[in-house]
Amino acid sequence: MNTLRILPKYCCKKTQRFCRLPVSQNRFYARPTSFPDFFQNPVFRKEDQAKLVETTDLSKLAAVPVKPPAVYETCSAYHDPLVNKVINHVMEMGKKQLARSLVEKAFENIKRIQIERYHLASTAEEKNKIELNPKKVLHLAIENSKPLLQLSPIKRGGITYQVPGPITEKRSLFLAIKWLLEATNEKERTIHFPEQFAWELLDAANNTGKVVKKKQDLHRQCEANRAYAHYRWQ
Repeated sequence: MNTLRILPKYCCKKTQRFCRLPVSQNRFYARPTSFPDFFQNPVFRKEDQAKLVETTDLSKLAAVPVKPPAVYETCSAYHDPLVNKVINHVMEMGKKQLARSLVEKAFENIKRIQIERYHLASTAEEKNKIELNPKKVLHLAIENSKPLLQLSPIKRGGITYQVPGPITEKRSLFLAIKWLLEATNEKERTIHFPEQFAWELLDAANNTGKVVKKKQDLHRQCEANRAYAHYRWQ
């Protein structure tokens, strides 16, 4: 028999009276937001599990407590963490369904454009160079858009210097996605977001376009300010 716990009072819209809503204890349980430091993150991707089997590190995790996986963590072949990250960056005001539909339409445009290029290609070598998978185009575009260096403002003697230095992988990925979306939003009102985003991804995948130019300009600035690199350690 399920025991009931009594929740605080809630106002009923029909009777305008306060009432108590009984809820079963074994319905849903929220995932804790924090765990002790010795809890390990779950390994839910099959590729990562295969690497653990090859390196014989799987036996070390047998007796270690593991955090429960989140809702979005799945081993499905259709799950792509990078695509989900891009969708979250596109999303505004919590409208994730709209953001997902925009990204999917951009993938459709990429597929259509690449198929047209494939059929227009005359030789087999040109056809082999054309990538038809939109997700691989996205991965290649973000990889080409990642900066390797960044400028950090450091104040010395009342003067602020732009000091070049290495950038972390997480920050580099964030800047690549941010620059792609900024270049997409700099469009005419007659052009829709999926169309412009598809063209920006194709340009970045071919190592051309606004985002790649922005990355190269940042590297040139870091090269020009290399005389201030010693301020990082002072």
